[in-house]
Amino acid sequence: MKIHALTLACSLFALGLPALAQQGGGGGGGQQQRPPQDTSMSFFVTSVGLGDGANLGGLAGADAHCKALAEAAGSTGKTWHAYLSTNGAGGVNAKDRIGNGPWYNVKGVMVARNVEHLHYSNVLMSKQNTLTEKGELINGIGDAQPLQHDMLTGSNPDGTASEFTCNNWTSNGDGAAVVGHVDRAGGGAMAESWNAAHNSRGCSQEQLIPSGGNGYYYCFAVTGE
Repeated sequence: MKIHALTLACSLFALGLPALAQQGGGGGGGQQQRPPQDTSMSFFVTSVGLGDGANLGGLAGADAHCKALAEAAGSTGKTWHAYLSTNGAGGVNAKDRIGNGPWYNVKGVMVARNVEHLHYSNVLMSKQNTLTEKGELINGIGDAQPLQHDMLTGSNPDGTASEFTCNNWTSNGDGAAVVGHVDRAGGGAMAESWNAAHNSRGCSQEQLIPSGGNGYYYCFAVTGE
């Protein structure tokens, strides 16, 4: 004989089994609530560079700097990767280092839903949303000097590796790196690109500064995997 679900639930309460009753007697009739989306910081721009131009100590050194800045800002328990590409043997695309998303800035504002959204006409990657781990803006076009809107990426617009990575982030001399514009404005072949605006003049600190850089880059928590 079939027992109505409500009758069964009441019987379970009477037996002291409220948890099962709330689940519809374990028959799959109840709906479980999804956990709330984690909107804590999972993206930021470095507030300070390493001071040695594009020599970041390779990807490992760049990642360690992201982690140190995030933890100093109170973020723990996350794996942080720099949005940087490398080329040659063992090369990696920046887009493949950061998980699947979504990503939020320090104020809980979403900057991208997923990797595709991040790279396809993403209006959320604006100057106002692209904040440091301290919640500060980077000096862009029209702001007080010095201009520091160039972000090291070594990447093409789609997040794949370019040929310009300052010897895979180990050079502080000759060479060049692709940079993006944090404010999505200025000069260059693709001035409005956040990750592939133009090439740097060189790889040293002295060569990055005159063209509007300071050795800064983007950091992402590896999310959604």
